[in-house]
Amino acid sequence: MPAASEGHDPAASLGPELPHTWRPLGPRVIGVVLGVGLLVVFAAAWISLGPEVRARFTTFQRGTLVFLGALGFGAMFALVRSRVVAERDRLVVVNGFRRRELAWEQVVGVQLAPGAPWATLDLSDGTTVAAMGIQGSDGGRARLAARQLRALAAELPR
Repeated sequence: MPAASEGHDPAASLGPELPHTWRPLGPRVIGVVLGVGLLVVFAAAWISLGPEVRARFTTFQRGTLVFLGALGFGAMFALVRSRVVAERDRLVVVNGFRRRELAWEQVVGVQLAPGAPWATLDLSDGTTVAAMGIQGSDGGRARLAARQLRALAAELPR
């Protein structure tokens, strides 16, 4: 008997098992490398100042340095945590510190134009949502992810 007559699951032929998470590879690698690099540079600069110069820093100045370092790490962390999660009943898009849950009915298209920084989701209300979890800089990996997500949006039961 044909598979369609045996209760064939349309999502099974689309590639990824659900739930499936797409994360950008390039930004994650760069974020970790730059984060460790910045920590090493900041520590080396602080140590190289010498004890008499470090002693002249006020509490406010030290706090400002810590705040600026935390701000930089926070920005990198926001980019690194971006992801797109496809579940059977919804699509979860995490861009930086913002999380958005979409029903599959809302997603009418997935675009990754050549040269685009990330994929965009076309929604049924005429708006678009950036999907930073699929970064154009990942090349073939990103194109595959966009194709998989596009197929899931078109084929999953509504």
